[in-house]
Amino acid sequence: MKFRKKHKGESGEVFTDSLNDILFILLMFFLIVATMANPNVVKVGLPRGTKDTKAKQNIMVSINKDQEYFIGTTKIESAIFDSMLRNEIRKYKAFVDTPTVVINADTAAYYGEVFRIMRIAKRDTAKVVARVD
Repeated sequence: MKFRKKHKGESGEVFTDSLNDILFILLMFFLIVATMANPNVVKVGLPRGTKDTKAKQNIMVSINKDQEYFIGTTKIESAIFDSMLRNEIRKYKAFVDTPTVVINADTAAYYGEVFRIMRIAKRDTAKVVARVD
């Protein structure tokens, strides 16, 4: 059996000067993308809170200052909002035992409507969280 002899002076070299630039650009890109706001949220002026608690956000319900209702980013008419919320809770119950309804209500929104949404969610055995800043 013959073995090849290695030639002296030959060595493999990898050119990595541009690799640092590419990695830096990728790092900056992912840092910027990670700090972007959640696109599933309708902008509303939130009340201030004192505690810092986090809840898993299954269903996002938003009420803006013009009393418009949103589930996620989809605008829902107030006449059919109750049934749409119940359907959404039932849909999530197939995947999660107790889905979480997160309510984003503007400070100018009627809080009687917020409590009505809380009652609907509690009646359908969902956990309710009101979002504050």
